[in-house]
Amino acid sequence: MPTYSFRCASCGGTLDVFRSISDHTRCPRPLYCCGIQAERYFPPTGRVNAEDNVLAGDRHYIGLQAQDGTDISSRSKHREYMYRHGLTTADDYTETWAKAQKAREAYRRGERGTGAITRNDIAEAFARAKGA
Repeated sequence: MPTYSFRCASCGGTLDVFRSISDHTRCPRPLYCCGIQAERYFPPTGRVNAEDNVLAGDRHYIGLQAQDGTDISSRSKHREYMYRHGLTTADDYTETWAKAQKAREAYRRGERGTGAITRNDIAEAFARAKGA
């Protein structure tokens, strides 16, 4: 069951409340100390190790290895491995996507050489077919 920690702004006292998530969201009862409502706070975990300094978004790299066994347990190691092997990730396609967007816009404008088929192209095709 989750622990919800509260701290009194007046005396600095702390209180831990154990209740289910559904109970807490359905009726988040406020706690009072020294006649005022205690504030919710998140105490330190007490664990100290190197992984605690990792950015939250980088935690999936912890212990990660490539299929060939290469250690890619950090963002920089992963990028270096990808570069070395000619691989890429979705976020590396920014320029490609921008170029594709320009091509789509040119197609929608009906510019020649983009594969766009305009009414004039269709009319010319009919004229050629009738004349042949």
